Amino acid sequence: MSFFNYIDQFNAIDINGFCSSVTARKVESILSRDTITEMDFLALLSDEADKYLENIAQKARLYTCRNFGKVVKIFTPMYISNLCENVCAYCSFARHHSIVRRHLSFDEICAEGQKIRETGIRHLLVLTGEAPGKASVEYIRTAVTILREYFSSVSIEVYPLTQSGYKEVIDAGADGLTIYQETYNRELYTRLHSGGPKGDYIFRIEAPDRACKEGIRAVTVGALFGLYEWRYEAFFTALHAAYLQKKYPSVEVSVSFPRLRPLVGDFTSEHILSDRQFVRILTALRLFLPSVGITVSTRESEALRNAVLPMGVTKMSAGVSTAVGGHSGNASTSQFEIADCRDVEKMCSDLISMGYQPVMHDWNNSYVL
Repeated sequence: MSFFNYIDQFNAIDINGFCSSVTARKVESILSRDTITEMDFLALLSDEADKYLENIAQKARLYTCRNFGKVVKIFTPMYISNLCENVCAYCSFARHHSIVRRHLSFDEICAEGQKIRETGIRHLLVLTGEAPGKASVEYIRTAVTILREYFSSVSIEVYPLTQSGYKEVIDAGADGLTIYQETYNRELYTRLHSGGPKGDYIFRIEAPDRACKEGIRAVTVGALFGLYEWRYEAFFTALHAAYLQKKYPSVEVSVSFPRLRPLVGDFTSEHILSDRQFVRILTALRLFLPSVGITVSTRESEALRNAVLPMGVTKMSAGVSTAVGGHSGNASTSQFEIADCRDVEKMCSDLISMGYQPVMHDWNNSYVL
């Protein structure tokens, strides 16, 4: 059973209606238990549960320390192509935008990788737009092969691949996959992706399954918050992570809650996620899935990332550029504006000052490094 089939049992739930029925007694009962259900997680997103946010946060801190200690994995993204065939209302890389576009040669990928390696980073996330004719599976596979010479872990955040496509890049050395469904609301997804291959909702939502079947070591899923109602997106993100953990117990599953940031174009959000709501999702998820990884990216401010760190965060990016070639010069247009501009050295020193250990290298896919 794929995740698309699995969520049929939850699609008919009146999420806001359910949350409005949650009582203080229900919240207190949830907090008294060591394990909670999917619907308990949803209850913790209710307005009634908001009154208990400090209690939820304290329990989330306990679970995080128990399962992960006080360590934070550090990684950085590397954009290698922003060519794209999609018409996505909310993305700077969409084909209808007039932006500076770049597609790195293999020599340029090598130079960019060397520049990032100099910072001490050993965990890399490789990103492309969706232009399979140019940023092909072969191109991505070769890029991974090159970058494995410099990094102990290379993950990909690219368009959804076929199962054989994932096999190719995994065999080349990719050990992680990040893929956001953008929105789990199928009707809205179709409206937001009015052109290009990204319009296939089912093919995208089943991408993590295909990668897991080919032996990917780690998968990160999530929604882009700001596109639709926050409780809905948080609920289905949690369902997705729980499904993957249960079906593929050998895979390291993580989630992220990226919020829309300023970008090229005139897209405006009708579903703003506040900082407090962001914290509510993060802490409730930690109680529901104590062993899941949680990534908080530089879409969030330095102050917020520092504040939520003890509540469940296990991974953070640093030294970030969202432009192709952004680490070695001659960069393209950025995909979005980042909010936390700390370089790797500053991020590590800040984590140490807060009593945390920044981890630059905790996985080695082979003998390299």
